[in-house]
Formats: sequence, C-alpha cells, structure tokens
Amino acid sequence: MRLFTFSILLTLLTALSARAETSPATKAQPAAATKELVWEAQLQNFDGPIYEREVEKLITQFESTSGHRLMPGAKKKVGLKIYADSGPGLATPPALVRAVINALERRGFEPGNIFLVGLNQLRLRMTGYLPSLVTGETQFKGHPVYVLESGRYYDPVWFYDSPLPQRFDPIFAESQTRDVPNDSTKDEDRKSFLATPLFLDADFWINLPVYTDHAVLGVNGALVNATLWNASNTARFFRSPASAPAAVAEMSAIPELRATWVFTIASLERYQFIGGPFFNSLYTVSESLLWLSTDPVLLDSMMLERINKWRKRTGFQPVSDDIRTLEFAEQLGVGSTKIETAKIIHVGG
Repeated sequence: MRLFTFSILLTLLTALSARAETSPATKAQPAAATKELVWEAQLQNFDGPIYEREVEKLITQFESTSGHRLMPGAKKKVGLKIYADSGPGLATPPALVRAVINALERRGFEPGNIFLVGLNQLRLRMTGYLPSLVTGETQFKGHPVYVLESGRYYDPVWFYDSPLPQRFDPIFAESQTRDVPNDSTKDEDRKSFLATPLFLDADFWINLPVYTDHAVLGVNGALVNATLWNASNTARFFRSPASAPAAVAEMSAIPELRATWVFTIASLERYQFIGGPFFNSLYTVSESLLWLSTDPVLLDSMMLERINKWRKRTGFQPVSDDIRTLEFAEQLGVGSTKIETAKIIHVGG
C-alpha cells in the first residue's frame, strides 16, 4: 500500500486566508474537554417527539460541557449535511433533521437561514427532503436544500487536488470509473471542488450521516458524508483501494472545514453491515441510540466495531484491516480510533 501525502493545493490554502470570514463559531471552537467524548441518548421509539426531546438534551449537554453556545454569529446561518444517497430506507431520518432544526430555531436561527446540503436531486426527493412531484409537499418547506450535483455550490478556487480522474456518485462509482484511462491529467480531472456553503456561508454546520459498510472505505459514515459526498469529482478515488481512504482523511483535515464543523449527530435507527452503500434491508440493524460527538473518527470507529460484530454473527468476513481510512484520519489529527479510552456520557431522565 502506498504512503499518502497531504496534497491540498496551495490555491486552496491561499483562498482560505483570503476569503474565509472569521465568525464567532470559528473562534469559539468546542473545548478540549469534548475530545473523545460521545453523548448518548436512548430512544424509546423513532417518532418525532422522541427525537425532539433527546436532540435537545444532547445539544444542551454539549453546550454545557464545551461552553460553546449554538447561536447565530456574523453570518446568521447554519448548515446541515444530510445523507440520502443510498435511497429510501437508508437516509438521514427526517424526524431527526426536523428535531435539529427546531433546536436551532429555539436558539435564535431564522427558518430560512437553516439550510440542508445533499448530493443527488432524485434521492433527496425520494427520501422526502425535496418536495414531492405529485403533491408538492415537504416537511422542510422554508428551509433551502442545496443539491450538490447541480454544480451551483462549488467555487473554482476551493478544491482538493489529485491526479486521479472522473466524477462521482456513491452508488454508481464503480461503473463510472471502470474504463477511465490511467493517463488522464486534465486540470479539471485532478480537482475535487468543495461545497462552500458549509464553511463560507454558515457560522457552523452539523453532520448528520447514516452508516453503511463500504468495500473501499470500510465505513461510510461521518467522515465520508463530510468529504467525498460533499465535493465534486470524487468517484475517481475508487480506482485504487488506497486512494479513497487517503482522500477522505486529507479532505477531513482541511482547517476551515474542521473549524466550522461543530459536531456530528448519528442515529442508529437503521444501519447496514454488508453490501453498502446499496440499501439491502436483509443486512440492516436498528438500535435505539442517538449519538453526538465532535470526533467523527471515534464515531466511525465505534460503528466499524458494530458492523464487524454483525458481519461475524451472520457468517461474513470483517471489514479488511487493509482499509486504513480511520487510521489515516487519526494521523492527521482529525480524531481518535481508540474506542477503549472514549467516554460515553449517557443523557437521560
């Protein structure tokens, strides 16, 4: 396996210093006390009122521990990175997103300033995040939904540079990259443009992934939702088993992306342990748990442990140790893989 290098282009670093407006959220990072902490809530069921109550508890506990109040800053906007790319049955639960939105509105954000970011228009519509073509209804009316595949939310001076070619789609990445010439070196093929609304337009953003296994990445969850499914032209990394894990780690370590990424909330309402990211209900598990953490590596490590447990229980091999996505991210300081030293704080009552 080749060694990876931190290859974020100088153009990106120049843009970071020239264009990023400092906001209160950027200055007031979560305290060091939140490192290797996971707040955990037990869900009685997956109804909206239960999510509403438990999300409020988790955020309140985070604010109390970190000293970081989730309130409007200079930009008065907040972004939610959702996942809908495995289609119906394996998307960020709308009830969870609604609960997070309500918690933010209670903290002073206007509805129109709470925006959602997703990848594919069809899947966002199929999972209820965009209005139905039949009824025109959506429970997220009044909240902008940014569809990354439209190409409207990338900036030409913000990109991650790599010589690997081709465009993205989390489901069809294999077919997209199967016959790509190895000598493609066009500038547009080298660049993965970053979705700038989350770190240029918002005071902060919240990651709301769904977990599946992934043949190349190991775990499709917090890190991947924030990186490969948050940029253009990224299926090219799947041409080499070493390329995608390195890209996820490097992109997750981009300073401004990390500075505005306040935390991740993950529901275990449904996750998949084999065959992902294609949805297959035969290989899904449901646990009545809701997690909040500032450490995406730790959350992904906890889920990798669960995925491997279910793979072994059903006669499948565990995720290969050769997939080093989490190790790479840990080396770059994004988080910790050390589950044994993590502190789980149970939020109840």
